[in-house]
Amino acid sequence: MTELHIRNLSKRYGEVEVLKDINLHVNTGEFTVFVGPSGCGKSTLLRMICGLDEVSGGEIAIDGELVNAVPPSKRGIAMVFQSYALYPHMTVAENMGYALRLAGETKELINQRVARASEILKIDSYLDRKPRQLSGGQRQRVAIGRAIVREPKIFLFDEPLSNLDAALRVDMRMEFARLKDRLGTTMIYVTHDQVEAMTLADKIVVMRAGRIEQIGSPLDLYRAPDNRFVAGFIGSPKMNFLPVIGQSGDRLSVPGGSVAAPMSGTPTEIGVRPEHMEITEAGANTLTGTVMASEHLGSDTFAYVSIAGVERPILVRLHGEYAINPGAAVSVGFEDRSLHYFDAEGLSIARAEVPAAA
Repeated sequence: MTELHIRNLSKRYGEVEVLKDINLHVNTGEFTVFVGPSGCGKSTLLRMICGLDEVSGGEIAIDGELVNAVPPSKRGIAMVFQSYALYPHMTVAENMGYALRLAGETKELINQRVARASEILKIDSYLDRKPRQLSGGQRQRVAIGRAIVREPKIFLFDEPLSNLDAALRVDMRMEFARLKDRLGTTMIYVTHDQVEAMTLADKIVVMRAGRIEQIGSPLDLYRAPDNRFVAGFIGSPKMNFLPVIGQSGDRLSVPGGSVAAPMSGTPTEIGVRPEHMEITEAGANTLTGTVMASEHLGSDTFAYVSIAGVERPILVRLHGEYAINPGAAVSVGFEDRSLHYFDAEGLSIARAEVPAAA
């Protein structure tokens, strides 16, 4: 049973504050993912949890024990970096068991743990090989196995898939999904790839400029973002945004048409996801525009529609193969419940009349 509590945590380098008032609770066995743009502080936060970076203010507690001054080796944490950092002169088995050998564990215990970890990761047939004889995905498995044999309270992963090609990243995502189910250990995972976050996480922590913007399950963040930043960051392809240029009764005027207004608040911008839009007949809740380009992916067709008064074309995700020609005038439709509303501060406005998407 391992819980992590972070209270009012901050990190400063001289006059520069890179983490500000971080508060977070990670439950036992939870797979928590930190996401955010480059430089938002997610890797720094991970290093502070591990003990590699000192705390400037606040507290980090593991199972109720304050660990601010506890060295990394005593925290019961194992960390996997994006760099494999394997010893080239050692075999896979020697790399995986090296930390245990340094700790003075018996050869029998080391062999047992290495065998178990290699079986979990399906690298048991590679134990006598050197790192140069392995593929990138196999090397990453060895780095993960090196962490598993230590039987830590918490696993920390710092962008572990960023050095792999696209196909290997997909395979390794599935490996991580199976790994979290088999081990049941508390895991914290840092990535800039929100697809990894959406497919792996029990809980996502969205960060920006050293602060936490929102914490929640993947679907909570997708369906009910707290602000425009989270709305635009979570989801692939990204949400479309349109400025509100006026209101008449229960309708908001936006470039290309009008949409339903929320029950309260004064929205200055609306958002709607590409997968919640379709090419349809003109009517209520439609926007008129011109097709600028289309991308045919087989399973989906992406249509880029230019709307007068909007700087960038909106993206419409159409299911399957859809015949659509550049230059065509189209109407783009959507349902009321798919709309998101944002005020002048970029905060989400509650949609009392709009139920969450099923």
